[in-house]
Amino acid sequence: MKIIVCIKQVPDTKGGVKFNPDGTLDRGAMLAIMNPDDKAGLEAALRIKDEYGAEVTVLTMGLPKAEDVLREALAMGADKAILVTDRCLGGADTWATSSTVAAAIKNLEYDLIITGRQAIDGDTAQVGPQISEHLNIPVISYAQDIKIDGDSVIVQRQYEDRYHVVKAKMPCLITALAELNEPRYMTPGGIFDAYDADMIVWGRADLPELADENMGLKGSPTQIARASDKVRKGAGEQVNLDPEESVNYIMSKLTEKHII
Repeated sequence: MKIIVCIKQVPDTKGGVKFNPDGTLDRGAMLAIMNPDDKAGLEAALRIKDEYGAEVTVLTMGLPKAEDVLREALAMGADKAILVTDRCLGGADTWATSSTVAAAIKNLEYDLIITGRQAIDGDTAQVGPQISEHLNIPVISYAQDIKIDGDSVIVQRQYEDRYHVVKAKMPCLITALAELNEPRYMTPGGIFDAYDADMIVWGRADLPELADENMGLKGSPTQIARASDKVRKGAGEQVNLDPEESVNYIMSKLTEKHII
């Protein structure tokens, strides 16, 4: 079995967020980590590898420094790593990103593709399903459990108050929740091997399936109107009530906002 895991290097927001003049994130100026949902997807692939045997390839699109998260994935147990990087791919929205990643995947053999549900820097949850559309394969999103059954996958798909059990034949794509599992740590031996491993690097010339009008900032239909690193909050509402009145007040507010 061949599994491709799409991962993303995202800003570590604890270290602050910086923007370029055009409103895009200045990724080169920020501390970065592997996106949590993607790390859960990687762990899911590694567990399938441990149980059934599989070749796990990690793929990311980003700046050259995104190599760091690929090395981390190799140290966790992935077999191959591919970095898709080129200046002309910068500033991509979800459409341009998914078009580029799908074009890269078309260069590879795969049975299963796993992505995170969404990235913490965009929170759109669009890229995984868009990749499946570009590749014309089924997608199961919001996975909280994954099992292999012959040439099919059986997935528990999470909803707010329940889950659905969905079965699909491979090849297919699954988007993983961070709650899917507890990712393993890198091992000392894995770290040494990861930094000795060869990194596959692809640029624009290696993506023949990618149309020029679907890549980078110019190929992104999403336009940023305004960007800010902090959202100002109002003072809120303060009330002084006794305990019984406080409970009634809170319940009325929850009902008013349709939370209960």
